[in-house]
Amino acid sequence: MATSVRMRNTLTLFSSNDDVLCHRVRLVLAAKGVTYDLVPVDPQNPPEDLIDLNPYHSVPTLVERDLVLYAASVVSEYLDERYPHPPLMPVDPLSRARLRLAMLRIEHDWVPQVQAIQLGNKTQAEAGRKRLKELLTASVPLFKASKFFLNPEMSLADCAMAPIIWRLDALEISLPKDGKAIEDYGNRIFRNPGFIRSLTDQEKKLRDLPG
Repeated sequence: MATSVRMRNTLTLFSSNDDVLCHRVRLVLAAKGVTYDLVPVDPQNPPEDLIDLNPYHSVPTLVERDLVLYAASVVSEYLDERYPHPPLMPVDPLSRARLRLAMLRIEHDWVPQVQAIQLGNKTQAEAGRKRLKELLTASVPLFKASKFFLNPEMSLADCAMAPIIWRLDALEISLPKDGKAIEDYGNRIFRNPGFIRSLTDQEKKLRDLPG
């Protein structure tokens, strides 16, 4: 029952085994070094606890005692404020706003293409691949601009972007001709021990880690 979940002393995360939004939250938790209980969820058959806790029955859902949060963006920002070290957002308001806008674009523009490829019919999947390739091509200058995505240090924006880059091979997406900056960006993130900890067994099979 949901009552037993609320009584746990550690955080509880309801998460799919292969989902960019769930991976985003797991990456934040790994970057923070936070211990949590992971409850694997089949989104097509959510467990009773999740149904009781979240009116949308969606993942990711985070539970901490009487607090229940859902939506990857809400959960990620809560975790960054709840566990301030290392910080995953810059201090100045302008940079924070820029990264929040980038995360909004990722969630509204990029994630639906991934979901169309993974869950849609053949026509939807092909349209998703075409659009995702266009987004990657248009974003090459952003990957070239700094060590991490729009920021000199790893941020919540990387936690949103990296799970998509990790899945490109599995999604049958090839990088554009000038996409070495994207490949280099991915390798920097993927070599991070926190990124490796964020992966489920299923996600580890999607591609090889960089050497």
